[in-house]
Amino acid sequence: MASSFTLDRAPAPVSAGAAPVRTADDKAMLRAAADLTRQLSTPRPTIYWADLLGSALIGYGALAVAILSASTAVSVVAGIVAVLGLYRAMSFIHEVSHMKHSSLPHFRAGWNAVVGVPMLIPSFMYEGVHNLHHAKTRYGTVEDPEYLPLALMKPWTLPLFIVVSALAPVALLFRYAVLSPLSLLSPRLRTVVVERYSALAINPQFRRRAPEGEAKAQWNRIETAASLWAIALIALVATGTLSPRSFAIILAVASAVAVVNQVRTLVAHLWENDGEPMSVTAQYLDTVNVPPPTLLPALWAPVGLRYHALHHLLPSVPYHALGEAHRRLSAMLEQDSPYHKASYPGLPMLVGKIARSTMLKR
Repeated sequence: MASSFTLDRAPAPVSAGAAPVRTADDKAMLRAAADLTRQLSTPRPTIYWADLLGSALIGYGALAVAILSASTAVSVVAGIVAVLGLYRAMSFIHEVSHMKHSSLPHFRAGWNAVVGVPMLIPSFMYEGVHNLHHAKTRYGTVEDPEYLPLALMKPWTLPLFIVVSALAPVALLFRYAVLSPLSLLSPRLRTVVVERYSALAINPQFRRRAPEGEAKAQWNRIETAASLWAIALIALVATGTLSPRSFAIILAVASAVAVVNQVRTLVAHLWENDGEPMSVTAQYLDTVNVPPPTLLPALWAPVGLRYHALHHLLPSVPYHALGEAHRRLSAMLEQDSPYHKASYPGLPMLVGKIARSTMLKR
């Protein structure tokens, strides 16, 4: 899942340490990926609902403890638990963007009610956007809404990429409490809001198309709910119903969720492509798996995101089956297969790899 934060994207020359991968497709790997996982493509509704509702319950419950506790230490610990719970629940937007909704009836509506609207990240901000990232001819190009050649950019772009994401909750509050209602009065503003402020994307050149038909009607319903919630939240603070301290804690937790997600986005790819189309295998090698035995990725890359490279090979496989898919492919494919080259031991190594690539730009 990408972020709403953007950086200016400019053509970047290829550096000696971060050359884009021009790799022909490895047919054996692609064939094995398809053949070994045919029986893993059915989502299990019980797992989806239990995981979503359990994560949200933990997240909101811990947030309530952080707000109500008189102890700073308890509030901090509860806030950390709230961040992890709500981040996991929020990450289901990635599954919503991929799933066939007939296989999980009402899950999109449930996710929006539980997380999307309260966190001001309704599903339409990812649906119709994320699938473009998976288009074989778009990945890593200027037409990819979720790609920036970060490894080929200046060193200062990486800390800025992370730090600015902390402002996402304030930006989203402004977008839904102010821009949404104002855009009803101005077709020109409405066009800007739809094209530029309605996608969780990191490519500033991306402009999304306006929805049509049932998609437009659904978008309008969900956006109305998000707008009313944002206005109500501001009203609660303005009238003193919600104390400034409580509001500050809510914003801090939401900002921390955004930052954690942005860090995960930073290491989801190697970001080494200079804008040219890539083969499926090259796209896979530019993407990252952080499989077991490391444990921490279960927290910072939840809901299957630790198998991000594998997901690019098999975007239709539900998150709960990716671990089994990885085990099957790891056992079947030879050690010299490209499949094994996309696995990394953890977050520090990945951050260091990207940082070293940017240092060559100084």
